[in-house]
Amino acid sequence: MMNNEKLTITILGSGTSTGVPQIGCTCDVCQSSDPRDKRLRQSALVRYQGKNILIDCGPDFRQQILSTGGMALDAILITHIHYDHIGGLEELRGFSDLPIYARGDVIDALHKRLAYCFADHPYPGVPHFNIVEINDHDAFDCNGVMVHPIPVMHYKLPILGFRIGPLAYITDCKTIAPEQVERLHGIPLLVLNALRLDEHLSHLSLSQALELIEQINPGRAVLIHMCHQIGLHAQVEKILPEGVMLAYDGLEINV
Repeated sequence: MMNNEKLTITILGSGTSTGVPQIGCTCDVCQSSDPRDKRLRQSALVRYQGKNILIDCGPDFRQQILSTGGMALDAILITHIHYDHIGGLEELRGFSDLPIYARGDVIDALHKRLAYCFADHPYPGVPHFNIVEINDHDAFDCNGVMVHPIPVMHYKLPILGFRIGPLAYITDCKTIAPEQVERLHGIPLLVLNALRLDEHLSHLSLSQALELIEQINPGRAVLIHMCHQIGLHAQVEKILPEGVMLAYDGLEINV
């Protein structure tokens, strides 16, 4: 499963569904001048084996892809159907026949939410989707790169994380089965959600994420999908254990 070729991941968005600053909020985090406290909705770009793979395409996609210089994409992986993970798909009109890999339930929901893109006679200019169905258990060829799905639970919603070479990428997780933890043990890089300090119904809190990281024991761990209630970046990073860091928008990591 492992490959010695270098992998690069760029965190395009490290925030949760509201982004940071949150509209109308005057807390210290939302008013912070530290650029690491400015968080677009969650998305990441993985460069591996000569391919550029986008994980999730949220409502900030246009701004995020322009920040890369308009980098070409070879494929998109969708973790689940929530708007902050698929809200930018309509912006793909410039990417012809780009393969998008998603679970069947996500595909069904996309047909409903973006029905005009799947019409028999679509309006000129709407994006054309080349959607490929994947499942929870079978590795798949993602336009030339082998990807292993990681099933997790987002409260009661089954969603997917992804393992790509030396990287495991998991977002919006609340629980994960012990056998999946075992399979990830010792992964060189784990990217994992940590919403805030306090308990949440459908996301890992910071302490829960750190407990899971201790079980998986990765070479390095990077926390994503944070809301303003995680606290100031500069303060939180002081309390994190060795080998664990908070992501920020634009963070680039080589493995």
